[in-house]
Amino acid sequence: MREPERVGVGVIGLGFMGRAHIAAYEAARRAGRACELVAVCDRDPLRCAATPQAGANRGAGERGTFDPAQVVAFAEPADLLADERVRLVSVCTPTDTHVEIASAALRARKHVLVEKPVALASADVRRLLEVARGAATRCMPAFCMRFWPGWDWLKRQVESEAFGRPRSARFERLGSLPVWSREFYLDTARSGDALIDLHIHDADFARWCFGDPVAVESTGSTQHVTSRYRYADGRETVAEGGWTAQTPFRMCYRVEFEQAVAEYDSRRDPPLVLRRGAKQEAVPLGAGDGYDGEVRAMLDAIADPSLPLRATLEDALSVARLLEAELDSLRSGAPRPVRLD
Repeated sequence: MREPERVGVGVIGLGFMGRAHIAAYEAARRAGRACELVAVCDRDPLRCAATPQAGANRGAGERGTFDPAQVVAFAEPADLLADERVRLVSVCTPTDTHVEIASAALRARKHVLVEKPVALASADVRRLLEVARGAATRCMPAFCMRFWPGWDWLKRQVESEAFGRPRSARFERLGSLPVWSREFYLDTARSGDALIDLHIHDADFARWCFGDPVAVESTGSTQHVTSRYRYADGRETVAEGGWTAQTPFRMCYRVEFEQAVAEYDSRRDPPLVLRRGAKQEAVPLGAGDGYDGEVRAMLDAIADPSLPLRATLEDALSVARLLEAELDSLRSGAPRPVRLD
């Protein structure tokens, strides 16, 4: 059997997420995926150094580093996109640059993994979607929770109805304002605040599991929002997300099925438990995290074009519209459901 062609990878943007992607590609390579980081890009020369800057990498040790003897560093995205060795590009730049850079990468015939949020406005997501529809390569939004161990498990239980149909679901994602780029995150016009940059994870995951709601009602603010998603069959899903002062990061869910309750808490060991009556059992989780999963899924989709993408730009467009509806509800000044067409 012929060995799969090696995928040369370029990462644009070397902040927290860029380093996370670099670590994930290296982990994929060590696990046997035919990929290699060949180029990086950032306008900050310090970030292009092989050693990660303080707060820029996830985890400890050497995660997110690269060998400058093997990896070319560029200051401008156009120069990286001109490198013929690069077949796959991770776009990990600030949100307001995603559409421009990802579109240029697709036009340069590169495959693209673009960080979330794809854009702040659904109209901008649609612009990238139109470019992708005419491209010869593939583009996937980096909705990492679809790949996160314990969260992908929940999706399978919802689909299989192994514990009956879900009756209710609640998601929670809270933490301090990210310290690695405070200027960006504090600029709501660029980041979209916690509503779009953080809460998007649970908005996307809820609609991936349960479909599009018919209406949403949001309370709080763009820094800390609680939203109720209402479905045509009368069910509701609640998702809370926000940046709160001096709060260690925590992501949770609690889903009640007809025959069991599944609970996940990232600050608990074990994080995922299943309750059935008086019995409680820990659910074993796969290795790695959602960044590892999304990178490997993208590499697999390049190797086999017949594989469907687990996340699509159509999904990104739908979740952008959902977040816009939540923002409309918040701006109403009083709890008010907003219908989604």
